[in-house]
Amino acid sequence: MSTSTTKKTTRPQAFTLIELLVVISIIAILASLAFPAIGGAMDSAKKTTAKNAAVQIANAVVAYETEYGRLPTNSGTTVGSALMSILTAATTNNNPRAIVFLEAQAWKKGKGGTNASGDYQDPWGGTYQILLDDNYDNRMTNSFPKLSGSGNESLTLMKKVAVWNTNASTKLLVRSWE
Repeated sequence: MSTSTTKKTTRPQAFTLIELLVVISIIAILASLAFPAIGGAMDSAKKTTAKNAAVQIANAVVAYETEYGRLPTNSGTTVGSALMSILTAATTNNNPRAIVFLEAQAWKKGKGGTNASGDYQDPWGGTYQILLDDNYDNRMTNSFPKLSGSGNESLTLMKKVAVWNTNASTKLLVRSWE
């Protein structure tokens, strides 16, 4: 009785270098496709944050007017440190009851807030502009930046307060009344 021995060659269960490089290249391609989507989602989140802040500023001014029967004094058209000190009750000159109408955090990239000089800024570092209905006719006509394209458009708003940001890129523009 003769026995024949057959030798089986066993290959180790491992990836070859070529297989590994193919997998790495596929992952790199998928990651490069995902980065623009992540950037778009981040811009959308910043735009939502800026819109929310613009609406909060407008609501704070309306609440101030409801409480004191007049709009807060604001020199200029920016949401600057003087207006912020009134709305946040940092000083009691024009807010004698020290009511906090607006809570503002220190500015953080992508979040917005007050900068070192006390101005309220959007998530990109731009400033918010404000227009108040000083004659109380509930009508404001002004030249506002266009939401699409470049330049300005003349609008008449039936509001007491209008807030918008002044970012150079029109795709990042937000308005409190829309």
